[in-house]
Amino acid sequence: MFGLMMEMPLSLTGIMHHGERSHARQTIVSVTSTNARHRYTYADCFRRVRRLARVLDRLGTTTDARIATLAWNDYRHLELYYAISCSGRVCHTVNPRLFAEQIAYIINHAEDEWVFVDPQFVAALEPIGERCSKVRGYVVMTDAEHMPVTTLQNVHCYETLLAAEADDYAWPDLDERTASGLCYTSGTTGNPKGVLYSHRSSVIMAYAAALPDACALSAIDGILPIVPMFHVNAWGLPFAGVMVGAKLVFPGPKLGDPATLADLITEEGVTISAGVPTVCLPLLAHTLATQRSLQPLNRLVIGGSACPLSMMEEFRDRHQVRVIHAWGMTEMSPLGTINSQTAATVGLTGAALAEQMCSQGRALPGVELKITDEENRELAWDGKNAGALKVRGLWVCKDYYRPEGGGGARDDEGWFATGDVASIDANGFIRITDRAKDVIKSGGEWISSIDLENTAVGHPAVAEAAVIGVHHPKWQERPLLVVVRTSEAAITKDALLSWFDGKVAKWWIPDDVVFVETLPHTATGKLSKLELRKQFIDYQFPTVHDVT
Repeated sequence: MFGLMMEMPLSLTGIMHHGERSHARQTIVSVTSTNARHRYTYADCFRRVRRLARVLDRLGTTTDARIATLAWNDYRHLELYYAISCSGRVCHTVNPRLFAEQIAYIINHAEDEWVFVDPQFVAALEPIGERCSKVRGYVVMTDAEHMPVTTLQNVHCYETLLAAEADDYAWPDLDERTASGLCYTSGTTGNPKGVLYSHRSSVIMAYAAALPDACALSAIDGILPIVPMFHVNAWGLPFAGVMVGAKLVFPGPKLGDPATLADLITEEGVTISAGVPTVCLPLLAHTLATQRSLQPLNRLVIGGSACPLSMMEEFRDRHQVRVIHAWGMTEMSPLGTINSQTAATVGLTGAALAEQMCSQGRALPGVELKITDEENRELAWDGKNAGALKVRGLWVCKDYYRPEGGGGARDDEGWFATGDVASIDANGFIRITDRAKDVIKSGGEWISSIDLENTAVGHPAVAEAAVIGVHHPKWQERPLLVVVRTSEAAITKDALLSWFDGKVAKWWIPDDVVFVETLPHTATGKLSKLELRKQFIDYQFPTVHDVT
């Protein structure tokens, strides 16, 4: 027997209609290259979204066209999110920080028909324009006054196109399985892989992200997405934020500028933000140098890579900001787990609290987790066993978009192998030990590079740290610590290594330290262990000694 309830499709169109009707006067604030504070309402936004959908029709795009965007976090990019997806097309967000060859590959693999581009990135497209044969034209996201001179062919002005259209539009009735967005993985091995999101998956994840035990979003929040909109849909915040009717604050090209971020937080009433550690750390440093407050900010979602305990404690103790540790992947839309309290953890103090804060949290409803050994046998959730982390769920990728070789993304039971090594405790909290390719195997035992990095960053003289495994004639691999010092810091190798005493197992302590000016990062701001291993491919430890 089936239930007798209405069957309405889960679609981003529904979120858009709800946001406009129920929160029409809510504000959207954007920093752009030509306007320090563009400001309008949800009603203004979605009126323009209807015009933009008409533009897509006028340009002759096909009904399921992939439309690329190379853009910062601002109101025009938000308009594209909804106009493209709700008209039945696919919003393909391209990371403009990638190399030209990668951008060309991604645009061609997706078979994008049109490219919407911020003026700042027009020059990056010019050398590859002729190689993107499927692209029919380009729309520069600005007004006529600020249109750049370019060698790209068939170029249009965003605001000029919108001005010529009416603000009514007959939105199509979409099957909830209709593709809504496309995002490519970073491609650290081989070519980037496309993950094709559906309306259904995007809506369900937006609901999950807004839950009290997740980001706890509501209409009285001000949301500042520091995570780029070209990176997994800014972790779903442009959808979840509109769904609950929150104020949206976009930093535009200033998302890496801590002074602008601090200004937006304090002046626009931001209560929650989200980003990777490499962006949040400069914000902390700026507030320390200027002795300024971050009120009314009270929650900060940090993901992308492990957040050092010292950073979480500083946000908490100096700014009364709770860092919400999260974990996920492009293939997971991206949220998988989030660190919120339970009855078993809410009373923790001291070392037990610190241990819990470093966890990546519990699975969101709709996501299943398991860890397996090398024979694919499931391991117990005891907080001790560490194994390959696998996931499946309502917004997890089942196959890649047009995969090379035709291989699927999941096994016969529907589990997706994340490539992470993790443990899970009895309360369901996961602890990411490492990426499988980054874990250090010393004498047959595993050493977590993440734990060593977080310990190193806890030293006041260390601004950033990375740990990689280097060949050792006896132990197979031993950890090498690579460190960027804080400005004017003076610390020796021996002093830094002694910092690890009592904080990690003695045999985990790195065998050597190398001080550098900068560390390599990926286009999404994560430490690039791949590049670091290349830099130190010929490295040899100065001495070979036993580890006890």
